[in-house]
Amino acid sequence: MPAIDTTSVRAERLAQLRAAMAHHEVDAFIVPSADPHLSEYLPGRWKGREWISGFTGSVGTFIATKDFAGVWTDGRYYTQAEQELAGTEIGLMKIPSGASLLHIDWLAENMEAGQTVAVDARVLGLAVARLLQDALAARGVKLRTDLDLLDAIWSDRPGLPPEAVFEHPAPYAVLARADKLHATRNAMAKLGAERHFISTLDDIAYLFNLRGADVSYNPVFLAHALVESNSATLFVADGKIDDALRSRLERDGVRVAPYDAAQAALAAIPGDSTLLIDPRRVTAGMRAAVPQGVRIVEAINPTTFAKSRKLEVEMDHVREAMEHDGAALCEFFAWLEPVLLDPKRQPLTEVHIDENITAARARRPHFVSPSFGTIAGFNANGAIMHYRATPENCATIEGDGLLLIDSGGQYLGGTTDITRVVPVGTPSAAQKRDFTLVLKGMINLSVARFPRGTKGPMLDALARAPIWAAGIDYGHGTGHGVGYFLNVHEGPQVISPVATPESHTAMEPGMITSNEPGIYRPGHWGIRIENLVLTQTVANGEFGEFLGFETLTLCPIDTRCIDLSLMRGDEVAWLNDYHRQVRARLLPYVDGAARDWLELRTKEI
Repeated sequence: MPAIDTTSVRAERLAQLRAAMAHHEVDAFIVPSADPHLSEYLPGRWKGREWISGFTGSVGTFIATKDFAGVWTDGRYYTQAEQELAGTEIGLMKIPSGASLLHIDWLAENMEAGQTVAVDARVLGLAVARLLQDALAARGVKLRTDLDLLDAIWSDRPGLPPEAVFEHPAPYAVLARADKLHATRNAMAKLGAERHFISTLDDIAYLFNLRGADVSYNPVFLAHALVESNSATLFVADGKIDDALRSRLERDGVRVAPYDAAQAALAAIPGDSTLLIDPRRVTAGMRAAVPQGVRIVEAINPTTFAKSRKLEVEMDHVREAMEHDGAALCEFFAWLEPVLLDPKRQPLTEVHIDENITAARARRPHFVSPSFGTIAGFNANGAIMHYRATPENCATIEGDGLLLIDSGGQYLGGTTDITRVVPVGTPSAAQKRDFTLVLKGMINLSVARFPRGTKGPMLDALARAPIWAAGIDYGHGTGHGVGYFLNVHEGPQVISPVATPESHTAMEPGMITSNEPGIYRPGHWGIRIENLVLTQTVANGEFGEFLGFETLTLCPIDTRCIDLSLMRGDEVAWLNDYHRQVRARLLPYVDGAARDWLELRTKEI
C-alpha cells in the first residue's frame, strides 16, 4: 500500500477550513490546544490543532486566514515544529513560553476594522477570551465564539472516550471524599461563595477520589462539577460510573448527571446566588451560561492548592513509589548497558528504549501506566525537548554520543518523572562539559534554602546560574508541579523565568516539583538531568520559616559523563551523598544484574 502523503492531506484540510470560513464570513479562525477543561493533554476529540496542522506538541495555537496559516509554540518545540510543518504553508511562529499570547498581538496587528475572528468558546479559556476580546475590539474587529468550524470538516472526529471511572483506593486515597468536599466548602465560605463550578480534570479527580483513563498517561476522566453548600453534582458521560460507585457517591452527597448537562445547570443557578469560578481554569463558553444576576467570585480553585500540598501519609506512599520506580530503572539500565557494549547485538533503536523501560516499570507493584510518552533521544534527537520516537521515525543507537531518556510512571501511590543521560561509546569533552554544567545547576537548586512565601519563578535562576556563567541557556522552565497519582504537570507552583511570580506560585511544604535544567545543541545533542523534589520546612528562627527540598527520585546519575575539573568539592560531596542514599534505599528491591549495576553506578567519585 502506498504511503499517505500527509502534506497533501493537511493542504486539503486547510482548504476545507477556509471554505467553511468563507461560508460563515470569518476572516480568521483560531484553534487552541485545549478542550472544554483547558487540559494540557487532550482526548482525541479535541486534538483539532494537531489534526489541521500536523504539529503534535502539547502546546500550540493555530490560526488560519484566507492567505496565512501558522502555529504559535515555544522553545521546547521549535525543532519538532519545524520538522512536522515542513513542506506545508503553515508557518512556525516562535514564542517565549507556552503561556505567551503573542498570537493575540498578531491578530490585533494584522486584522482590519470590520473583519471577524472566530474561535469555539467551548475550548477558549475565560481569561484568554477577555484579552482577545479587548485586543480585537480596540481595532474594530468582531469576535465570534459560537463556531466550531472543525466539526463541519472533520468527518471521522473521535467521540467522547468510553473508559470507566474508578475510585482511587485506600490506603492511597488518604482523605475521604466527604472530608475533601467539607474543606472545599470551607474555602468557598471564606470567599463568600455558595456555589463553585470546577472544570479542570485533575481538580475533579482529586476532590472526588476518582480516577479514569480518558487522557493518555493522565489518570483523569472528562467531567465538570458543581459544588453547593450541602450537595455536589458530577457531570460525567453515561455508562462511565457503575451502579455501585454511583451509590457510594450518593452516600457522600454527590449526584451524577450527564456530561452535557453542565451548561444547563449553570444557566439554572438562581439569580441571587454567588458562584466561585477560576477564570484561568474555566472556558468562556461555560462562563457565558451563568445568568447575569449571579454574583461571580473569581479566585483560584481551592482544590488546586489542596492537591498540591501532599499530606505526610501521602508522601510515605510517594517515597515507596519512588523506590519501586528506582528499582525498575536499575533493571532497565542493567539490561541496556550490556546491550550497548555487545558488538554482535541487533540494532537498538530509540523505540526499544521506550518498550523496555515501560516493561520494567510494569513489573513493579501498583504500577498503572507511564505518566507521559517516554522521550528517548540519541544525539541530535536529544536536542528536541519533547521528542517522541516512532517505529517509522527513530534513530539507531550506535557509535559515540549521548542518549537522553525522560520517562515516568503512574503508581497508585504516586507519579514519577525522571530524566537521565547515558553515554554511548565515548562522550566528547564538549559533551562532558555540558553535562557537568547541567548537573551543577540541578545541584544548585537541590540545596537551595529560601523563606516561606518565595515565589517559584524566583528560584529559576539558581538552576541556570552555572549554565549562564558559561554563556548558555535553555528554552524551558526548570520545574513543574507533579500530582499524586494524577497529572505529571500540575500547578499552582512553577519554576520558570517566564512565569509571573504571583502569590499563588509560592512554594509551600508538601509540594512536589521537578528540578530539570538542561542544555540543547540542535543537530548535535541534548542533556537534561531531572529529579523530583519535595518542599519541606528546614528551619524556623528569628527570620521566620525557611524551606528547602528533599530529593525524592532514586536513580544514579551517570558519573561517566562528568568533567570532574568543573566540579566543586561541595558538589562532589552532594553527588556522593545522593548516591549513598540511592544505594541504601534501592538495594532491598533489586538482585542479580540490577543489584550489580546499582552498586557500580553509585560508587563514590
